[in-house]
This record gives sequence, structure tokens and C-alpha cells, in this order.
Amino acid sequence: MGFLVIPAIDLKDGKVTRLIQGDFNRITIQLDNPIDVAAKWVKDGAKCLHVIDLDGAYHGELRHHDIILKIRKACDVELQVGGGLRGMAEIEKLIKDGINRVILGTVVIEKPDLVRELAESYPKRIMIAIDSRGGKVAIDGWRKQSDLTPLEIMSEFDDYEVSFLYTNIDVEGLVSGMDYARIEEIINSTSRNVYVAGGISSLEDIEFARKCGAAGVIIGSALYTGKIDFKQAVKLQVV
Repeated sequence: MGFLVIPAIDLKDGKVTRLIQGDFNRITIQLDNPIDVAAKWVKDGAKCLHVIDLDGAYHGELRHHDIILKIRKACDVELQVGGGLRGMAEIEKLIKDGINRVILGTVVIEKPDLVRELAESYPKRIMIAIDSRGGKVAIDGWRKQSDLTPLEIMSEFDDYEVSFLYTNIDVEGLVSGMDYARIEEIINSTSRNVYVAGGISSLEDIEFARKCGAAGVIIGSALYTGKIDFKQAVKLQVV
């Protein structure tokens, strides 16, 4: 099985933006040209890019479709995209536009039948976001808490050809390291590909996820602050 080290490109107001724990009032970094940022990561060895429309997640509908399409045209790598994707037409449009994996979060809890239908229609193209805060899954741009645990949601979709993206919001954007025991538990609970995000701040964190059997790690703040050297990190990729 391969293992990817994936840079995060979070979009807000047309810029690449880093937030702490998804809080719009806690912006740490803003860069003006998302297409240039994406191209730089690819030049440095990225085989996949993780693009999240933060405004989309907040408002419940994609707000940066044009920029996402420009990144798709400029970068000949895998692209996984999420942020406020709630309707069938919008999700199918992204898939038809060549997005490799579409990331779904809120809709997984609010409209699970829709997600099952999409998973059956588009095998391996649906990525289910498991955004965990305090052991429960957060939805609606991380503003609301559901009553479901990550493992409960994963068990509901384990029979479908989906992948899972596990993000630990408790450490997201803090560049403080991962919760190793929790990561291991999540990866071992499913036969599906699991990608890991949240708090990754060292090459050791990346190596741990790889050894646990993760399909990849998504790294944001640690790359943009220089805490992790991406050219060193991509040496841990298995493609």
C-alpha cells in the first residue's frame, strides 16, 4: 500500500489561509496566490493536494470552485477537495471536473443515504471526514457537535469503497503533535484507507502514521511555518 505526504491548501477569501482549530478569528497565515502555492508543493514532490474551501464549510456551499478548477488544470497530481459539500449536483460536478476524492463531512451525518448512494455510484472517489473534538464528531464547519463517535460513523460506511479522513480538532493548527494511541485505534478499526490530519508537527509523526498503516497524512501549519521541511517529508512517501 502507498503512503502520501499531502500538503493542505485551505481557501478563505481567495487566499491560502491557516486557522487554529478551525476558528475564523484565529488566522495564522494568509498567502495570496493559491495556484502558485499548489504548484510549489507539486514541484517539491507532492503527489496529492488537499484543498478545503473554508468559506464553503462555513456557509454550507462551495465558494472557491473557480480556484479549485485552476489548481486542477495547473497540477497533474491527485486532488482531494472538501468544504461545504452538501448536495448531489455539486459533488457530482467536482467528480466530473476531475477531482480524485471528494471530502464529505456534515452531509455524512445529516444525509447518510445520499452519501451511500454517492459511494455506490463513485467507488473510491468519496472521502468521509471524521472531524473529532473531545471524542465526538464535529459538523457544520466544526461549529456543532454531533452525538456520534468516529468509530460509530466509520462502522456505518466500512462496507463501501470509501476512504476516511481522521482529523483531531483538539490539536489542529497547534503544531503540537498527534495523539498516537487514538490514531492507531482509528486506523486499526477499518479495512479502508485512512488519512490522518491534525497536529502533525515532525517527521516522527509522519513516520508513526506510515508505520500504523495510514494511507497518508495531511499537513498544514507545520509546513507553512517551516516546522516540517516538505522536501524531507516527501522522502517518507511510498508511491
